[in-house]
Amino acid sequence: MIVVHHLNNSRSQRVLWLLEELGLDYEIVRYQRDAKTMLAPPELRAIHPLGKSPVIVDNGVVVAESGAIVEYLVDTYGNGRLVPPAGTEDRRRWTYFLHYAEGSAMAPLLMKLVFDRVETSPAPFFVKPITRGIARKVKGTYIEPQIASHLDYLEAELARSPWFAGAEFTAADIQMSFPLEAAAARAGLDSSRPRLMSFLERIHARPAYKRAIERGGEYALLK
Repeated sequence: MIVVHHLNNSRSQRVLWLLEELGLDYEIVRYQRDAKTMLAPPELRAIHPLGKSPVIVDNGVVVAESGAIVEYLVDTYGNGRLVPPAGTEDRRRWTYFLHYAEGSAMAPLLMKLVFDRVETSPAPFFVKPITRGIARKVKGTYIEPQIASHLDYLEAELARSPWFAGAEFTAADIQMSFPLEAAAARAGLDSSRPRLMSFLERIHARPAYKRAIERGGEYALLK
């Protein structure tokens, strides 16, 4: 039995979705974020030293990091599903987007989350204008332009094909779901980029996605 150590409102929702797409049996061990810090609880460190989610355990094998988990599950249980044939251009795009999602797309989104909190967090009255000003400057001059650049790039990529790795839905689309859902929740992704919004509508309509939400519970990305 595959065990998913699942943190609410997190990347581990993608893992549940992939397992549903592959039709695999799995067990969920649930963890809740700290209500004040929104960090994962310390209990996760018993599973992996960094105390992060997602983590899966499969017959004693512990796998962390979303991309590594996706590759492990597809390689071990996919039987050719959700991955293009080796040696093809679609396969190269599959590998690229599997790593791009966390390696490039998430960085400015995480920075925006941090600086949004800096801007709105409590501070002494004489310090608050300074911290707000710094946060707004960093967001306006670097973070928001970076996010816009990534969203423009991804909008153009979906003009090439309906899915990120070609004509067929693959695990790369599952991996790409989280940064795009995060962008829609807190970074300005809207109808001005219709291909990306259509992508979100299509993945949210998939039966396996809906089953994963039912099993995983509340999934409301932080704003």
